Amino acid sequence: MSHCNNHIADAVVRTLEQYFNDLDGENPAPVYDMVMKCVERPLLQFALERANGNQSIAAKLLGINRNTLRRKLTDFDLP
Repeated sequence: MSHCNNHIADAVVRTLEQYFNDLDGENPAPVYDMVMKCVERPLLQFALERANGNQSIAAKLLGINRNTLRRKLTDFDLP
């Protein structure tokens, strides 16, 4: 099974297409940083909710170290 879900990839492409259409000739923000900042917070929130607030389980779900998760939660001012 592929690690990249086509539905997620399709949603990203549709959103980026809409973003560029909405720019109407204006210069875009740095796209990589913008997308990562927009995606990371809800991803962390989802993982925590899915893990019933257990940071160890959420970190395992995300495939990151628990200390990395804790730093990211602090960065995003999440519980």
